[in-house]
Amino acid sequence: MKITIDKSVLENILLHLQPFLEKKDTSQITSHICLSTDGRVLTAKATDYEIGLSLQTHAHTVEEPGSITANGKKLLDIIRILKDEELELELVKDHLHIRQKRSNFKLPTYKSSEFPTFPSIEDKPNITINSQLLIESLKKITPAADTNNPKFELNGALIDIKSNQINFVATDTRRLALVHIDNQNEEELSIIVPKKAIIEIQKLFLENIEIYYDNTHLVIKSENSLFFTKLINGKFPDYNRIIPKESSRSITLPKSSIISAIKQITTISNDLKLTFTSDSILFESLSDDNIEAKTAIEIDNGFDSPFILAINSRYILDFLGQITTNDFTLEANESNQPFVLKSDNFKTIVMPIVI
Repeated sequence: MKITIDKSVLENILLHLQPFLEKKDTSQITSHICLSTDGRVLTAKATDYEIGLSLQTHAHTVEEPGSITANGKKLLDIIRILKDEELELELVKDHLHIRQKRSNFKLPTYKSSEFPTFPSIEDKPNITINSQLLIESLKKITPAADTNNPKFELNGALIDIKSNQINFVATDTRRLALVHIDNQNEEELSIIVPKKAIIEIQKLFLENIEIYYDNTHLVIKSENSLFFTKLINGKFPDYNRIIPKESSRSITLPKSSIISAIKQITTISNDLKLTFTSDSILFESLSDDNIEAKTAIEIDNGFDSPFILAINSRYILDFLGQITTNDFTLEANESNQPFVLKSDNFKTIVMPIVI
């Protein structure tokens, strides 16, 4: 293999592939990026077996077609320090040579035939959904997905596909985030996508995409890229049982005023108590250190008697950070029961702190 390519083009591709490399054991082929040519098209792949990405671009010239692997991090480190000009990649006696004018670097390679294969999209059913809608939905629920939970199914998000809708759901057992979108689907299924994959999808896809799936993989394809992730094998909690069916109290709240009040209290404590009266909301810190913070906002909420909620501020701020409306709705029953935050097709159900 011998090609020339713009430094900036190759650097951009290598940057996108870094999250997909094996980081802990650099002796593994999964710490390498695989580069191959087909005509003038250069394909670069990286995978740690759990998640993978393939990107395509055009090389300036392909003197000798072929394929190679090289350590992804070291290759990026080399490319970064070169000038913003064309460079040459050549395989010589099981080593990758990177040349630019008088600069010359050499990296060891593995046999590209041993590089892990990516799942095929042939004969897989597909989901038709607008890419921007997919990304917006995943972004809203990502903060609620757990990390390192012994119940593996909670370390990801549920994509629950019905005949006429798709629900995106994530929970860390203290809160549950749900986005509902109307979408016509040929098949019904439920898949659990790992949190790492959810985060990477949000970075990658802004153009039209095709989504394919089976029992073990989710594959997303666009014009110049192909992404895959293994799915989490498990049973996601029945989220419909967690959502309160009705509420005795409902109030529309101004987003900016609530954020400002909460942030004042979080200088002292992340846990706070909200006291709703007929014409105001009092925000108080919950702290055992004899330190106190209080603030209030005037708002006519129609409550006949004072109503108290104790909450983790992060759960409300995560919700408010994802909505685009100026107002949102809070629905509640009793102080010790889950309450609901709602804006358009997005809701978060939060377990209060018992005080």
